[in-house]
Amino acid sequence: MRSFVLAGFVFLMGAATAAAQDVPTFVKPETPALVDTYKDIHAHPELSHFEERTSGILAAALREAGYTVTERVGRYPDGSQAFGVVGILKNGAGPTLMIRADMDALPIVEETGVPYASHVTTKNKDGVTVGVMHACGHDVHTTVLIGTARGMAAMKSRWHGTLMLVGQPSEETIDGAKAMLADHLYERFGRPDRIIGLHDTNGLAAGTVGVRSGSSASSSTSVDVVIRGIGGHGAYPNTGRDPITLAALYITQIQTIVSREEDPQDPTVVTVGHIEGGTKRNIIPNEVKLELTTRSFTDKSRDTVINGLKQMAAGITASAGLPPEKAATVTVLEDESTPVLYNDPPQTEKVKGTLVKTLGADNVIDIPRGMASEDVGVFALPSHEIPLTYFILGAMDPVKLVAAKAAGKELPGPHTSRFEPLPEPTLRTGVTAMTSVAISLLQ
Repeated sequence: MRSFVLAGFVFLMGAATAAAQDVPTFVKPETPALVDTYKDIHAHPELSHFEERTSGILAAALREAGYTVTERVGRYPDGSQAFGVVGILKNGAGPTLMIRADMDALPIVEETGVPYASHVTTKNKDGVTVGVMHACGHDVHTTVLIGTARGMAAMKSRWHGTLMLVGQPSEETIDGAKAMLADHLYERFGRPDRIIGLHDTNGLAAGTVGVRSGSSASSSTSVDVVIRGIGGHGAYPNTGRDPITLAALYITQIQTIVSREEDPQDPTVVTVGHIEGGTKRNIIPNEVKLELTTRSFTDKSRDTVINGLKQMAAGITASAGLPPEKAATVTVLEDESTPVLYNDPPQTEKVKGTLVKTLGADNVIDIPRGMASEDVGVFALPSHEIPLTYFILGAMDPVKLVAAKAAGKELPGPHTSRFEPLPEPTLRTGVTAMTSVAISLLQ
């Protein structure tokens, strides 16, 4: 708590002169404290649905900056409360701008070797001990939101309207945005007129940002598949039906959905990320469970995948001669699915112009759309009712990035154990970019 009090004191001392500064000048002396906050969050990651400490850090920082803060915003389908944070700063008449950052980490054992690396372990929903790591940069996102909150509060003379800062839980399980809306986010705090956010990347150097108008990231649909069989002794496979063999056939077969049923011009991905079946090497189990994700940019391609998964599951059941009660099942988890991320073209062009003006044209990169998914688009509501712009923040050491590209390689990226953002320039650029964009959209 002492570090937060000190940070708040420094912030208040600087606020009197902040209005006369440009954004980069304000952000530079703030950055060392933000780096400390980032390292603290990085060293203490929390999985989706459990972001209690991280949300507390964010809430305390927003209160110190003068925001009206509400914690525990969000409700999951099972009725449990989420750790969402909402900070409101009203500054006269004008539009409402929402800035969103996610807070959760991933079940990965960190292998970066940095001094502030995570050594946290916990038990997942199945009771298995797993490592926990900020392997997707949500520690960067949360820290950038704190820095932006301070900048916007200090520069209130430069903008008008209402600022809604949202610390979102459970992005990695893509149910956090839905949980906050289910808890009447907009009814309680007002519906924003615009939404912005960012995500860091291993593909760009720290000091740069990437922007794309229109469809930016694919949809993601979570699917559970259960392949059933007839269990028995491993010595007598002929007396049953081995679901592990059937699952292997199914996994191989569903890859042809993309290669032979989808339009090659419409990118689609099908990934089996988790397999669970069997208890002992000499026992044929009764069933195998698969967890999948599918990614696409159109409803047509999404439907093609889901229909293909169901048809091939029925085919596996029939080919094995299994009775109806042993039929394979395919279940779409709508609560763990998210739509295409769509950047509103007019707003995104304005955001890009501000980024070019603030960071320089050479540091603002036009990027292609990607197959990674994000649930920030849920806040924009169906049919993209609220204009949203989500840009990409370079996070890599420029020297290492150049060397990797020269060798034809990529630096370790999100969702890997060696993902290592370069803290100081990444945070400084992120706060500078986000604060500048927020001011431009509230003038």
